[in-house]
Amino acid sequence: MINLQDSESRVAATGEYVLGTLSEEDQGAFREALAQDPRLQAEVYGWQDQLLSLSAQASPAAPRAQLWQRIDTTLSAMAAALPRPARVDSTVPRSPWWQRLGLWQGVSGLALAVCLVMAVLLVDRGAVVPGQAVVGARYLAVLQSPKDQSTGWVVEVQAGGTVRLLPMGDTGVVPAGRALQFWTKPQGAAGPTSLGLVRAGHPLELPVSRLPGVGAQQLFEITLEPEKGSPINRPTGPILYVGRTVAL
Repeated sequence: MINLQDSESRVAATGEYVLGTLSEEDQGAFREALAQDPRLQAEVYGWQDQLLSLSAQASPAAPRAQLWQRIDTTLSAMAAALPRPARVDSTVPRSPWWQRLGLWQGVSGLALAVCLVMAVLLVDRGAVVPGQAVVGARYLAVLQSPKDQSTGWVVEVQAGGTVRLLPMGDTGVVPAGRALQFWTKPQGAAGPTSLGLVRAGHPLELPVSRLPGVGAQQLFEITLEPEKGSPINRPTGPILYVGRTVAL
């Protein structure tokens, strides 16, 4: 059982919550604490800023037909070379998440794959300066489940225009008495801003003026909240889908 009073355990539990690796029992306990603890909410946002920034910008261009074949071939070879995980003995106590070799191997593999893909894209298209402002820019965010990385929604932002939230396939069933709430948090903001409630499987369009800001690496997320939305203007329920914007 997690101990949120101990500083080390609290840091570890918060990281695991954002990564989606907590057990069901610990996840439930963490969510209860999260609803009552603004400091813990801020710590979750801090972890999100650190762990959900594996994206980069590239100037729009049509890639050559051979590009994706090269990426696919290279990543397939990398996956084949990875060692198969050993069977875990459930009677042996689990070590803290930051000491688990498998976790860091997975994170390292993901980071390497992302770097490889972006390197190939940048070489193929020509390098750009990250964070460079573009007048009238458009941004896109793919919102994924922290639990299984499945894609549920896509956010499209047109500077000076509209924000569109589009469902991608089956976004699940909302339990009775609960609702989906849409949030955004630009980089450096103290906390998220609610963009209102969302109907499962239905698109939503809003004016950009509803947002506190527009830019790359802007966080968007959908959480499960009480039927009328969060009572404290901060997320209280679990994060169902989350992602960050990249410039198009």
